[in-house]
Amino acid sequence: MKVFSTSVKEKLLKLDFVILFCAAGMTALSVLTLYGIKDQYAGGSRMFLIQTASALLGLVCVVIMSLFDYDAIISRLWIPIMLVSVALLMLVKLIGTNPMHDPSQPRLWIDLGVIYWQPSETVKLLFIMSLAKHIDIVKEKVNHPKSIISVGLHALIIIGMVIFIDDLGSALVFMCIFAAMFYSAGLSLWYFVGAIGAAVIAMPYIWPHLGAYQQERILVGFDPMIDPSGKGYQPLMSRAAISAGGFWGAGINGGSEYLKIPVATTDFFFSITAEKFGFFGALVYLTLMTVLIVRVIFVARSSRKDTGTFMCAGVVAIMIAQTTENMGMCLAMLPVVGITMPFMSYGGSSMLNTWLLLGLVESVRLHNTKYYFEREKA
Repeated sequence: MKVFSTSVKEKLLKLDFVILFCAAGMTALSVLTLYGIKDQYAGGSRMFLIQTASALLGLVCVVIMSLFDYDAIISRLWIPIMLVSVALLMLVKLIGTNPMHDPSQPRLWIDLGVIYWQPSETVKLLFIMSLAKHIDIVKEKVNHPKSIISVGLHALIIIGMVIFIDDLGSALVFMCIFAAMFYSAGLSLWYFVGAIGAAVIAMPYIWPHLGAYQQERILVGFDPMIDPSGKGYQPLMSRAAISAGGFWGAGINGGSEYLKIPVATTDFFFSITAEKFGFFGALVYLTLMTVLIVRVIFVARSSRKDTGTFMCAGVVAIMIAQTTENMGMCLAMLPVVGITMPFMSYGGSSMLNTWLLLGLVESVRLHNTKYYFEREKA
């Protein structure tokens, strides 16, 4: 039976609680890990509090975002949302810094006094929203060259800005978002084959133009033993910490190998968790993440609006890309490119914005009911 409207309580009862449970479980694992190291790291107690507060704020934001009709918002504001994304990335270029105040490291954060904010994390959310509407506009002719060029330029502007601020890790994630969302709209696989082929052909010409530092970073990423005391040190120590955890781990207050990893609480947070909670803890995380991804795909398939499907595809791309790359970094199998583990790595921006992504998904789920007098294309 169709209805005119529903109460807030009735809407909230339609939330996908499996998704929220999985996210809460992974977040709890992160917070427990930080609790276990708060006495070993300078500012450890502060990190524990910020991570907890960011997760709780994220949960509140998910509930609030779910009540708003995502399609009504992005249909009117998708262009301003894109412009805000560009403005945020330009702001990073102008006044960005890094928490360690190391001039050799990219300045990807903005100092807000109390915390450091990483705008590129927020832009992932905005990028998904604006790109979903743009793809929705051209979906009837998604394989037409004009459609591909227009959406491609949209993505190129944002990805180009991310590269401009020297956040290469995030740029890879944005590329995955773009590919997943475009594919979900029905883009022919031949375009992907062509793009991959072009990249392979171009690589021998691009490689000589990369800086020696960039070349070494890529090579060491696949074989840390090339520079075991330099750029390969972090991943090698990370792998040692994971191995030291065994199956059950050293316990919440146990372990010591992770202390040898420089700045382990961000990109190499997974190795700390694996040492403390062992293979079992890692398996719990992977199980929860897999279930969450499957549930988001389910929401995407049942979405009444194509924009909802595209947004969910973007969220899935982030979860898969960041989890795979971060785990590869921690196991010394992939280059270290500064990508965080969703719901795990320490960082208020990362934690909050990962929860906000679920707010988009829950909004899609809550607005699947068709009301009287609402007219839309099939």
